[in-house]
Amino acid sequence: MPNYPIRTCVVCREEFELKPGKPGFANRCPSCSDEEANASPKSTDVLKTDKQANAARREAMRNLLYRKDS
Repeated sequence: MPNYPIRTCVVCREEFELKPGKPGFANRCPSCSDEEANASPKSTDVLKTDKQANAARREAMRNLLYRKDS
């Protein structure tokens, strides 16, 4: 039986064996890695809002940098 290194999970602080081919991060136990993998990615509405906010930021910076002082 091979000896795998014992690690402590950074999320739940439980010890686990770091086995080859383990999915997820090397510093998280398999159950915490599974929870993160099952988490839903950002929705398209949130991404759209981010794009609009970034466009507004760019426009505001452009106006501040290139405005003509009267």
